[in-house]
Amino acid sequence: MSNLRSRIVGNQIVLILNVLLLSITILVLSSTSAAVPSYSRQTGLPCAACHYSPPELNAFGRRFKLEGYTFVTKPEISDDKKDHNTSLHLLEAFPISLLFDTSFTSTKTQQPGTQNGNFEFPQQASFFLAGRWADHIGSFLQVTYDAQADHFSWDNTDIRYANSNGHLWGKSLTFGATLNNNPTVEDLWNSTPAWGFPFESSDTAPGPSAAAIINGSLAEDVAGVGGYAMWNDHWYLAGTMYRSEHIGGAQPNAGTGFSYNIRGLAPYWRGAYTTSWKNTELEVGTYGMHLKSTPNAVTGLMDGYTDYAFDFQIDRVLPQFKNDVVSLRGTYIRENSFLTATFEQGGAAVPGHRLNTAQIEAEYHFGTRFSATAGYFNITGTADPLLFAQAPVSGSANGSPASNGYLLNASWWPQQNVELAAQYTGYLRFNGASTNYDAAGRDANGNNSVYLLARFVF
Repeated sequence: MSNLRSRIVGNQIVLILNVLLLSITILVLSSTSAAVPSYSRQTGLPCAACHYSPPELNAFGRRFKLEGYTFVTKPEISDDKKDHNTSLHLLEAFPISLLFDTSFTSTKTQQPGTQNGNFEFPQQASFFLAGRWADHIGSFLQVTYDAQADHFSWDNTDIRYANSNGHLWGKSLTFGATLNNNPTVEDLWNSTPAWGFPFESSDTAPGPSAAAIINGSLAEDVAGVGGYAMWNDHWYLAGTMYRSEHIGGAQPNAGTGFSYNIRGLAPYWRGAYTTSWKNTELEVGTYGMHLKSTPNAVTGLMDGYTDYAFDFQIDRVLPQFKNDVVSLRGTYIRENSFLTATFEQGGAAVPGHRLNTAQIEAEYHFGTRFSATAGYFNITGTADPLLFAQAPVSGSANGSPASNGYLLNASWWPQQNVELAAQYTGYLRFNGASTNYDAAGRDANGNNSVYLLARFVF
């Protein structure tokens, strides 16, 4: 038996090394590519002008997003009119980009009845309409092919109107409006969920069952309209009202088959203070959301959720180390919920719940070529044997949502639009326990995973 285990482990190591070698070979052969994303084509600037490393925005990148993705230096088709004639300012280069991901995932213990060591080619591919549409109007619009579902679907989208010429009490005021489909996707910092760490992840490795509403549970399943403002380059306020949108669902919405059907409007709010000194950028803020929802219906009893959160981000440039950057980010989310509808339907043992999510990570950027990140996360909350039921791999033996662990990531960009990443996720506790957490013999560390990614952006 020990010889068999040794051969299995040896085969997995060989497979991992072969895939890593293949990924490196692909990246080296591709490193002469001159392709750049549409924002670079629009602005005439390299990716590093806006990013410490994608998708992490620096101060200039945050300003570019705040002003509606409209900054341009490249030629436009222009027609300036006066009186009752309208003007035209249209990019000569159509703002289209393409992302292609291929990946490999191996968990410490294979999931029952499945193979381990999954190679996805592709894991996903995305098209972007990302750039200036007109004066004051721009977009980040993404459509993604999901290899497991084998179809394209709408992904993160943020369409903006922005005006940067305002003044209030003698200070500068930038304000605008947003149409988007994911709470926090409109945010400027990488400490909130939509653009937070991990910036890439496996779609085959198991993950914790519990997640706050604002922590990705509504992503691409809602539509919202909101506004935002930055005053005096320090104070940022934003708010968006959401409705369920259900891509792929029937319209008008009957709610059938969907866990969250927003009743009325669901407000999202955001406030932040940002400042800089010497070589340091600092942001501290708060955000949150409130909604009422009926699972699988649009009438009847409702579940209520209120999320409030706090976050911070620090980026420090190190001139003594050739302007390398150290980043520290963190967020805490508290969710209070009263699941009246779910309780009456037999899906919860008690109606009142709380869920706490804390995450922190530190990252070192070696110029724009390498980055190394270490992160820790902790989820705790109300135990409920019906809401978090027993099930192999994904379930909980004791009904607890408690999970914690760490992530280690190393990323290399041989060119700014080509990335090779290696990520390790380790669990100390998973769905309520360290050992036999699912009552089927699986331990938390059985879900520890190695994830390798090759990403190309054109």
